[in-house]
Amino acid sequence: MQKPDSNDINVKTPPEADPTFGDHLSLGAGRALRGVSHGGLGSAHGKAILMGEHSVVYGAPAVALPLLDLQTAASVRTSASATITSDLYTGHISKAPRQLKPVITALRATADHVGLNIESCEVVISSTIPLERGLGSSAAVSAAMVRAVSNAAGVTLSAEETFNLVQIAENVAHGTSSGLDAHAVRSLTPVRFQKGNPTDVEVAKPLTFVIADTGTSGSTSAAVNGVRMLREQTPRYVDSIIESLADLAESSIEALGTGDENKLGTHMYEGQEQLVRLGVSAPALDALIEAAHKGDALGAKLTGSGLGGCVLALAKDQDHASALIEDFTEAGATRGWKTSLVPSDLADEYDQETGLEALFDNQENA
Repeated sequence: MQKPDSNDINVKTPPEADPTFGDHLSLGAGRALRGVSHGGLGSAHGKAILMGEHSVVYGAPAVALPLLDLQTAASVRTSASATITSDLYTGHISKAPRQLKPVITALRATADHVGLNIESCEVVISSTIPLERGLGSSAAVSAAMVRAVSNAAGVTLSAEETFNLVQIAENVAHGTSSGLDAHAVRSLTPVRFQKGNPTDVEVAKPLTFVIADTGTSGSTSAAVNGVRMLREQTPRYVDSIIESLADLAESSIEALGTGDENKLGTHMYEGQEQLVRLGVSAPALDALIEAAHKGDALGAKLTGSGLGGCVLALAKDQDHASALIEDFTEAGATRGWKTSLVPSDLADEYDQETGLEALFDNQENA
């Protein structure tokens, strides 16, 4: 089966689990769901690559930001039959389109793992994360589903168990997945990712970002293959860019840790210049970067594989972020979002379940 082509870059590393594991799972081991409004709730958030697109494929570090204002929620509750309700499809689980295969894989894998019978359940999914824009939508939905099913069973999963279950679904969605998204959509702080190893990144002060959508999804395979071919033809040229992006990633981590937003913004513009040299930008992205400059954004760059997708910009504050969204819209963006980065010392206090009921209300009233 051809894998969905999105703007998520996945490093070719050995998978944590068999990517077809979910296909042959049973629907549970017979444990009844609780008779409550929502048998289990779960949520996760989006992610954006701050630095390290493409260079991470060649062993350099990448830095991913949690997009805490772009949320996905899932619920599992008792029903007469196994059904799913989402923006993409509503109906019996057995007839769901292939686009939902990763989500159903997460559902079945988790039910099998915790011993939950899901033959008579209703699954409801609501999300504000746009699809196929490199913002971690597939991983976030899978992570929310894993949490919802485990909560319905009254089972507390370890971080490793949760990651492995999300990774099963991600391998179905993207082929061999690096694991970056599976970590980033569950982390409340930025994640440094290199050669399959994630580490938390310290954040000294609140920061406000804007995500602007070009309206096109681009092509991950075309972008990655284009960089690979360029490297085969001019290895020294591409390797020098990879080295520059690696240095920018490490220096950006330092800027986050010291709260130096001016330095961070400068690095974002520098990172965009390197990505342009790699040939993965596009006219629609370039127009939004120009709008960021004119709007006095502290920094801006494409996020994801490029050739389409989104631009990530660093704003001075919330009001400036609102103004930048207007600027991006005038420059051709189809939509925009504001999101805030939480300081590390406040991350543990962030209530990720806040707003779940509102998300479900919006879904059910749509």
